[in-house]
Amino acid sequence: MLIKYFEDEVGRKAIILCSSFPFVFIGVIIEVIDDYVVVDVETTSISQLEDRDWYIHIHDIEVFYIEDGEGPRIPELRDGD
Repeated sequence: MLIKYFEDEVGRKAIILCSSFPFVFIGVIIEVIDDYVVVDVETTSISQLEDRDWYIHIHDIEVFYIEDGEGPRIPELRDGD
């Protein structure tokens, strides 16, 4: 059910929190492969890990929020470099 939810949200911006390092991912959902969500990560807790695709195991996700156009927008959190 959670996998299907992420499949339906491809193309939307998300913030994902995991219990393991690097903990936070903010970016656009690219696709879902089996039980992994592929995210084009704009921002994470370590700047060297940004601007790349991350394969996140859906069952490792603790909390997530996906922009739907009606609720609050996820802010830009870049440090301006």
